[in-house]
Amino acid sequence: MAQKVIKGSNSIAQKIRSRRNELNLTIEEAAHRAGIGIKTWCRYESGESIRQDKIKGVCKALNWRVIPDEDNDQDDLQIKEYVEHEAWSTFLADNFGKRAAISFVIGSDMLLDYLEQDISDLSQMPVGSHIGQLSTSFIKDDLPPQFLLKYDYEFLYKMLKELKNLKKRINAGTSVVPGSVIEELIIYICNEQAHAYIELTGNMQSDGNDESVYYDEWVFDLFGDCDIITFLYSDIWVDEKSPYCFTHWFDRFYS
Repeated sequence: MAQKVIKGSNSIAQKIRSRRNELNLTIEEAAHRAGIGIKTWCRYESGESIRQDKIKGVCKALNWRVIPDEDNDQDDLQIKEYVEHEAWSTFLADNFGKRAAISFVIGSDMLLDYLEQDISDLSQMPVGSHIGQLSTSFIKDDLPPQFLLKYDYEFLYKMLKELKNLKKRINAGTSVVPGSVIEELIIYICNEQAHAYIELTGNMQSDGNDESVYYDEWVFDLFGDCDIITFLYSDIWVDEKSPYCFTHWFDRFYS
């Protein structure tokens, strides 16, 4: 849901061409990284539309989260569009504003795609490989750097399962209050991914009735603290007894 078919334009073609040159990639190299043919890539650089099933490959080749587009008509973040999504949370919308619910919808879709891509890439590498060894990983920079070597196939697979379970809970209309560190991380990363996407597309429209639709700090209100930042995204070394130590991420806060 994060991004649909990209209508071709000279503006997008120029951005793709400029980004490829910025990365010092030949057309052949870019096409190979994207998993498409050379002629197909050339069509994109000449301004033709990009099909939905090819968007992810182009983004991967160019190290983009999404393809930037000055013509935001096709990607306007209309609130009504997200209400029927499986990850729409009435709990978040009612308690933290529609922006929070929209952010989780967008971010959870993006995180799901990125996890599946990294899992697929790691499955082709030796056992014990981690995401720091991948040529491209859109979640590497969002996970706490202290435990980078721990982010292997097994971890990502378990994280993917936790994300899917969280979305099922939300779809059932239950509370989104996290019950473990991994759930906090998932919610936090979803918001970060969504924020980056919204900033890039540059368009979040309000329905005129919800002032909190632009509020981005809802995750800390949901958690009741900023411990995830204090312990996992600062210079503090996490002791093995701390619940924020990697070995405890999947432990439940409540028995």
